[in-house]
Amino acid sequence: MPGKFHIKTFGCQMNEYDSDKMADVLRAHEGMEATDKPEEADLILFNTCSIREKAEEKVFSDLGRVRPLKLANPDLLIAVGGCVASQEGAAILQRAPYVDVVFGPQTLHRLPQLLKARRESGRPQVDISFPEIEKFDHLPVPKITPGTAASSGSGQAYVSIMEGCSKYCTFCVVPYTRGEEVSRPLPDVMRDVQELAAQGVKEVTLLGQNVNAYRGMGDDGDTVDFAFLLQAIAALDGISRLRYTTSHPRDMAQRLIDVYATTPKLVSHLHLPVQSGSDRILAAMKRGHTVLEYKSIIRRVRAARPDICITSDFIVGFPGETEQDFEATMALIDEIGFDNSFSYLYSPRPGTPAAEIRDDTPLAVKALRLKRLQERIAAQENGVAQAMMGTTQRALVEGVSKKDAQELAARTDNNRVVNFSGAANLIGGFVEVKITQVVRHTLRGELVAVPK
Repeated sequence: MPGKFHIKTFGCQMNEYDSDKMADVLRAHEGMEATDKPEEADLILFNTCSIREKAEEKVFSDLGRVRPLKLANPDLLIAVGGCVASQEGAAILQRAPYVDVVFGPQTLHRLPQLLKARRESGRPQVDISFPEIEKFDHLPVPKITPGTAASSGSGQAYVSIMEGCSKYCTFCVVPYTRGEEVSRPLPDVMRDVQELAAQGVKEVTLLGQNVNAYRGMGDDGDTVDFAFLLQAIAALDGISRLRYTTSHPRDMAQRLIDVYATTPKLVSHLHLPVQSGSDRILAAMKRGHTVLEYKSIIRRVRAARPDICITSDFIVGFPGETEQDFEATMALIDEIGFDNSFSYLYSPRPGTPAAEIRDDTPLAVKALRLKRLQERIAAQENGVAQAMMGTTQRALVEGVSKKDAQELAARTDNNRVVNFSGAANLIGGFVEVKITQVVRHTLRGELVAVPK
C-alpha cells in the first residue's frame, strides 16, 4: 500500500520548489499521496533551512513534536532534508535518533532509494553529497499539482535554473550546504517552462541562490548568460510574465539591465539584496561590491524601467557594526526608496567566518536599529501603495483571498497583492483592476476588465 506523505517546509522559495519536487518524486516512484495532517502520514519530511539560528532550532522542535507519532507507529518514517540536513548530516541522528533518512538539497531525487534502503536494512540512511545538477536529470516532468507552491489553476509556477552559491559571504552558510554555483543547461530549462506553459502557466519565477549568475550550456554547446535565458523564455508563446529571485549585485551586468528596456514580459520589480549601506561592513561581509556600485546599478535599472519597484535584504547588527555604519544604511534606504525588504538581526552560523568576529554591540541596541529600519521601509512601502491609488493595474489572479474567502487575490506587475470581488473562473488569468484602497501590506481594487 503506497500510503501518504506530509512535508513541512522551512525557509526560502528554493525550499518551496524543492518540496514540490520531493512530492513529485514520491508520487511518481512511491505512488504516495500528500496529506496536510502529519498524524495520517506514513512518511513525514522536514525540508529545512539553516540561514538563521531560529529556523534551525524550530526544525528540532518540530521533530520533537512528531516523536510521539513514531512511538505510536514504528512503521512511520521520518526524513530530514534541506540545508540543516546538509550542514549537520549524521549529527541529526544523534540529537533525534528516531529520524530514518537524512538527505541534502542535491540528493532529494534519491529519496525513493534511501527509503527503500531504510526499510530493507532497518538502519538510518544519510546522503548529503553534492552531485551538482544530477537531481534535475532524475526529476519527473514538471506538472502543476494541487497543494504545491504552484497550485492548480493559479497560473504561476517556479522553475529552478541553478544550484548553489560561489560568493562565500562571511555570514552565509549556503555555499557549505548547497555547494558552488552550477547552472542547468538552457534546453533543460526551456523544456520545463514549455511543459508548464502547456499546462496553462502564464507566469514563471526563475529561482537560484544567485539566479543572475546563471551560465548555462546552450543548444550549440556555447555558454549563455541570464539575459539570454530571460529573452528566450519571453519569446515563448503562453508565457506572459517573468520574475526571478534572488539576485546578487555582482552579477547585475549591463546586458541584464538592458533586458528591462526591451522585454515587457519581465516584471517591474527587482529584488536585489544589499545587506548594508556601509562600505566597511560590506567589506567585512565579503559582498564584493560597494555602496556606490549598488547605487549605480539601481540608477541604470531605473533608467531602463522608470516605474520599477526595488526590494532588498538587510542584516542589522553584523559583528562590529557601529552607529555610524547603521546610519549609513539608513541613508542608503532614504536615497534608494525601497518598496519592501527582508530584514533580520545578524545570526551567527557555525562554520562561517563571521561567526569568529568579535561582537560587542548589545542585543538591545541591535533590536532598536532593526525597528528603526523596518519602520522606515514600511513608510516607503506605504508611499508606493498610495501612489498606486486610482491606477488600473494588470494583475494575475492567483486564487481566493487569504483575508476574505468571498474575494479573489491577484498579483500586480510590481509584486503587490490586490484583493477584489470576482468570479472563481478568473483564477489563473489576467485581469485589469482599479486600485481603490490601501490596507496595510495589500491593496483593494475593483474589476475593470478581463483582457482577451
